[in-house]
Amino acid sequence: MNIVILDGYTLNPGDQDWAPIERLGNVTIYDRSAKEEIVERAADAEVLLVNKVVLSGETLAQLPNVKYIGVMATGFNNIDIDAARKQGITVTNVKAYGPASVAQQTFALLLAIMNRAETHSQSVFAGDWAASPDFCYWKTPLTELAGKRMGLIGFGDIGSQVANIALAFGMRVIAYRKHPAPADGVKMVSLDEIFTKSDVISLHCPLTEETREIINRDSISKMKRNAIILNTGRGPLIRESDLAEALRDGTIGGAGLDVLSSEPPKADNPLLSAPNCVITPHVAWATFEARQRLLQMVADNLESFQNGNPRNVVS
Repeated sequence: MNIVILDGYTLNPGDQDWAPIERLGNVTIYDRSAKEEIVERAADAEVLLVNKVVLSGETLAQLPNVKYIGVMATGFNNIDIDAARKQGITVTNVKAYGPASVAQQTFALLLAIMNRAETHSQSVFAGDWAASPDFCYWKTPLTELAGKRMGLIGFGDIGSQVANIALAFGMRVIAYRKHPAPADGVKMVSLDEIFTKSDVISLHCPLTEETREIINRDSISKMKRNAIILNTGRGPLIRESDLAEALRDGTIGGAGLDVLSSEPPKADNPLLSAPNCVITPHVAWATFEARQRLLQMVADNLESFQNGNPRNVVS
């Protein structure tokens, strides 16, 4: 079976072993593939493995040999699912390979805002501590998490992991979920209560028409003036111009973002110049351990398809 990986670099820049996939067929790996390269590279493929490469209906129509597309991620909006279904192509994705890693990054962003460890470390290495007349100093306010209220929008695998960490920090946790379910130490509330009562709001919901730009001027206007917004979910959950305006005006306290609406971002994205905003380049999923699990799960999906029992099918 001819297997072509069109954009393998982000999953495996060289620190992982492709062996679980290589044992399943004849594998060709490309680090990246531009739009105009896809058809030529995939012409003889029966299996395509992709992360963010876009496979439109027009592209798929030129690839009659393809029988299976394995998305090396959870989101699959880069695949024209209707076109794949019409061509009889099975499409699968991978879920729950990195809840612990994403939850960890959520708190990395929060602590970067609350403690500014990097700011203070840079100050020390710039000589400020050596020149200080006092044994200590701080360049920004420092705030305890204990006693603060964490509001979660979405309460699946990742949201529940974030809740556990928040509780360990001594935070109070409230959550909004479309279909509420009981959870120890977590109070399920309305969306409005998340906006009005939370000191920290963290987004862990899927991107749907209902949740698109759920953080906007109106929802921000309901928040506490010192509220922190965290997003390790999907960039379009936030209307970025409204968030940037709120940060500039001091309407909210800060934001920690691992995702943006366009990735890589355009140079004029207003959040790139917003104050009190920490942005990381979509790395919450990318710990070594999470990528190792992801690669194995991609292989497991493909092997199940080859055995006539496909799993995690989204087409």
